[in-house]
Amino acid sequence: NPGRTASTAAALMIGLTLVSFVAVFGKGLLASDEASLRKQLGTSHVITSQSGWDAVPLGAGRAAARANGVVVSSSIRGDRGQLLGGGEVDVSGVDPDTIDRAYKFEWVEGSAASLATLHKGGAIVREGEGHVGEEIAFLTPAGKQVDTVVRGVYKKHGDLDQLLGAIVLSQATFDANFPRPGDMLTLVEAKSTSDLERALVAFPDAKLQTGDEFIASWTAWLNDVMSLFYVLLALSVIVSLFGMVNTLVLAVFERTRELGMLRAVGMTRRQARRMIRHESVITALIGAALGLPLGVGLAALVTQSLAEYGVSFSLPVGTLSVFTLVAIVAGILAAIAPARRASRLNVLEALQYE
Repeated sequence: NPGRTASTAAALMIGLTLVSFVAVFGKGLLASDEASLRKQLGTSHVITSQSGWDAVPLGAGRAAARANGVVVSSSIRGDRGQLLGGGEVDVSGVDPDTIDRAYKFEWVEGSAASLATLHKGGAIVREGEGHVGEEIAFLTPAGKQVDTVVRGVYKKHGDLDQLLGAIVLSQATFDANFPRPGDMLTLVEAKSTSDLERALVAFPDAKLQTGDEFIASWTAWLNDVMSLFYVLLALSVIVSLFGMVNTLVLAVFERTRELGMLRAVGMTRRQARRMIRHESVITALIGAALGLPLGVGLAALVTQSLAEYGVSFSLPVGTLSVFTLVAIVAGILAAIAPARRASRLNVLEALQYE
């Protein structure tokens, strides 16, 4: 029944379209986020808290700076501020003398020399947050007002994870205005991981990672979100599986006499089961052949529309191959009961069936 088969394949097609869309779009987000972090990170190691979101005691960064084999160590404080007449903003406190060797600045306005002005109470801001010479005022969580002047503007890499806040002050200015300052990150260029680990023994909340490990941990949330979507969208594939079973069962009933004739002229039970399985797999592959390209195409269109925000297109060939295998397995599973019934038909009764 071509109409019934088309409906069954369409149900699987919709499920695979949604799953492949999430896979391709998520892969693009993940690749873009990783590329953004690599463009910012200029050191071999990063020290964060164990959770990755809490502050680390200031002593951890100082201890890392004194470790053997450390070329540069630059800590980044972090907190939130409330712009006067605007919304909330991330504020960072850095060491102007070392941050340029640990963070890869790309300047939109100003230059590396702008960092020296942080010692005098100036600020540098992320692209889109202000211009050189502009005055900025914001409130700290303690309600203290901070007034500063923009001395440089650095380039923003995408709209996902950023290592520096929208407003960057010197550590001295940051510590004087924010209550209980702590280091969110410490960027360390070191020759030996073991020396750094020994230096941080006294700070159990500090987590030392290589650059690659740090990027993987910071982008893990995207993988978690994608996994959640996969679980939810798997329900659509399961629903289509029941539809395939229904289609095959009806096909066996409608072709009872045909199956009896095939058995009568020599088809074995194994061949009957194989025939039903092949029909099921073909139906599943029709759904996959339509659903996967459609999902990839939709993801490409969405990615293209978000290109201005740093999102790039990335095709997860391995994942899409797995989805094709899942479609084949779904077809095989759907055919188990109908194929068994077809192979167990009584030949004489089947020949008399109307």
